[in-house]
Amino acid sequence: MLEVKDLAVTYGQHRALKGVSLTVAPGEIVVILGANGAGKTSLLKAIAGLERGAGSVRLDGSSIAGLPPHRIVEAGLALVPEGRGIFGDLTVQENLALGAFAHRARDGQQANLDRVLGLFTRLSERSGQVARTMSGGEQQMVAIGRALMSAPTILMLDEPSLGLSPLLCTELFRNLRTIRDSGVGVLLVEQNARQSLAIADRAYLLENGEIVGQGPAAQLARDPAVQAAYLGGAAGHAAAPAASTPAPAHASARRRPQPSPRTRWPLSPHRPPAATARRWSAPRPTGWCPRASPTWCASRRSARPRT
Repeated sequence: MLEVKDLAVTYGQHRALKGVSLTVAPGEIVVILGANGAGKTSLLKAIAGLERGAGSVRLDGSSIAGLPPHRIVEAGLALVPEGRGIFGDLTVQENLALGAFAHRARDGQQANLDRVLGLFTRLSERSGQVARTMSGGEQQMVAIGRALMSAPTILMLDEPSLGLSPLLCTELFRNLRTIRDSGVGVLLVEQNARQSLAIADRAYLLENGEIVGQGPAAQLARDPAVQAAYLGGAAGHAAAPAASTPAPAHASARRRPQPSPRTRWPLSPHRPPAATARRWSAPRPTGWCPRASPTWCASRRSARPRT
């Protein structure tokens, strides 16, 4: 079991987490819900040893607070970070083999590999493919499979459905249920609140670095405040009256037609009014003066009286 008590994380003068406490038991899915910047990623990184934090973190009764990340993996906790973090120039098989580097996983490496390939059958078909040439959903399978290769008792995932198609999201959440049924505890940070609450056993609400609510996932999914904040309930109810309200019948009758902007001719030195536009229709050279015209000069000479 993972037990976190009074965990705090600071970045300079900013406190990202303030006394966060939670538990994750084997064989259950616990989801963390919160807005962007609430501290969800900082929470997972602090538990995994990637960020310094103050507080108590215990795994199966032993303290793992302050341990380096590789020692925490040896203890039985694995993290699938946001953005997958796979080795793009290595093949699928090589990425999975790196996940079994921990001493606790070496003896059962083949059994864990068979379990991962049975869970993600597409990886068995593409075991020799370079990871960076795979789709986003397939790369997420590699990332989760690599974490499972370390034989964890607690698996943490940070936004696993980010950038995946709806079809792949459905497959991902179905696989997370299978992982839970195998006895692994899952701590999930997920943007898709509706689907994550549907598969989770319990949930925590994180706001401004603090836990502001917790309870069974099914109960929180029915909470009006949770629906308004994370499930789009308030937006849907607010938009309905606006869409069904008809416009007043006399509104269009009072509206006068406006002339097109192209029919207007602003009164300016460069754009004369329409009454004098004909005199300006022919282009004139710069600095043109009527007295410099040969026609004007000839007409003036013929009009002079002869003496």
